[in-house]
Amino acid sequence: MPPPTAGRRFCLYDTRELDAILQAMASHAAALLPPQRSALVGILRRGEPLARMLQHHLARLTGQAELPLYGLKVRRYADDLSLLHAQTELTENPQLARLDLAGTTLLVVDDVLYEGHSLLRTCAYLAQLGARTVRTAVLVDRCICKQPVRADIVGVRLQVAPGDIIECNVPPYEDAFRIDLRRQGAAR
Repeated sequence: MPPPTAGRRFCLYDTRELDAILQAMASHAAALLPPQRSALVGILRRGEPLARMLQHHLARLTGQAELPLYGLKVRRYADDLSLLHAQTELTENPQLARLDLAGTTLLVVDDVLYEGHSLLRTCAYLAQLGARTVRTAVLVDRCICKQPVRADIVGVRLQVAPGDIIECNVPPYEDAFRIDLRRQGAAR
């Protein structure tokens, strides 16, 4: 197959393939999360609906009730990787602040692990609230993280050119659940 050209979009994973990936992620999460004292934290925007999908898969897999889920707004980059905020911006969630996080295992879910700023800021915030055990899950790890964080659960690892964009299309924000590569580099 010829290399992708600049300005083009390519589907890397479709809905069927991603559902299988989420099932595997849920199996991994089930081994890491104690069923009675766990909760999910979805980083808004796309991490929250991904966390909801994992929540459903986990409940079906374990036969247990769905784990509580909390959204957390964290922003640094726009979807096109342009810098929005010099410092990672986090909007506190009062529901999380009211929980006894010391005895709860948290699973933070995000769509793409790029440089690691969002996961680092989220984990620091949860630790500040008293969380002792925080696990992380991402649908895509771009394998170029610059912060001292890693994902405990990874759907897929994609090493692409630094300027190229991995787009996770996640309902309800997009119509179809898929991962696209948008080629930004110079045409060959």
